[in-house]
Amino acid sequence: MNRKITFYHAPNSRSGGTFALLEELSADYELHLVNLKAGESRRPDYRAINPMGKVPAIRHGEVLITEQPAIFMYLADLYAEAGLAPAIGDPLRGAYLRWLVFYGSCFEPALVDRSLNREPAPPSKSPYGSWEDVINTLQLQLAKGPYMLGERFTAADVLWGGALHWATLFKLVPETPQISAYIDRVITRPAMQRVAARDADYLAQQAA
Repeated sequence: MNRKITFYHAPNSRSGGTFALLEELSADYELHLVNLKAGESRRPDYRAINPMGKVPAIRHGEVLITEQPAIFMYLADLYAEAGLAPAIGDPLRGAYLRWLVFYGSCFEPALVDRSLNREPAPPSKSPYGSWEDVINTLQLQLAKGPYMLGERFTAADVLWGGALHWATLFKLVPETPQISAYIDRVITRPAMQRVAARDADYLAQQAA
């Protein structure tokens, strides 16, 4: 089976997580840069890929996938030999899926409200409850460390390590010793460092 991935990416954006995962998986991929400042993500050719006008997006043959948690699930299963996705039947599979989905369903909405200084919706309507609920739930899981699922490093850590790094830089997530140590364990990995260096180059090219 041809496993080559076409990857649509904008430097210094959320798609950096997918970029890092592709590197962690040693995946075969072709990178297509999207210049957000030039409005390329809003143009018809890119909206044909993702009508939301957002990155990341990937194409695998005729399969087109958007939404970062879905992309992570797909890629980590496609390159299962890398060992970044617990297989069906593995006791860790449920927690792995839970934390990938928790990122999009709870953490992201809570983070947006936090960044805009908005109060969450009433409990019966809020997708995440309260900011304190989200952070406390996350820290309880990280306490099982060193990684999200304990001793095993998975694709979930690629997602969360990068997201928490970005969120702490913008002072949206508290830099507790636990969160800071977790971020350091993830972002110092060789794949993460390669992506950070390449993204800096791409960003400079687009600025020029």
